Amino acid sequence: MRPIAMGRRNSLFSGSEGGAESWAILASLVNTAKLHELDPQAYLTDVLERIVSGRTRSHQLRELLAWNWKAARHRTAQAAA
Repeated sequence: MRPIAMGRRNSLFSGSEGGAESWAILASLVNTAKLHELDPQAYLTDVLERIVSGRTRSHQLRELLAWNWKAARHRTAQAAA
């Protein structure tokens, strides 16, 4: 309960409507990663790196959703073992 209240309080200082929207998107991504038992930092680092580097094209963005990303990581780990 405390993280939700702290997040709500911190979002008061987002600065503008655009900042608040960015904050909400980031909070949504982090919490979705947590719900799927992913390390949010590792997940976001990999996803942003793939987007920036161009390894994932715009028509492949569905692969970067937390549940699809987790399944792909699991398949890769099984193939390596």
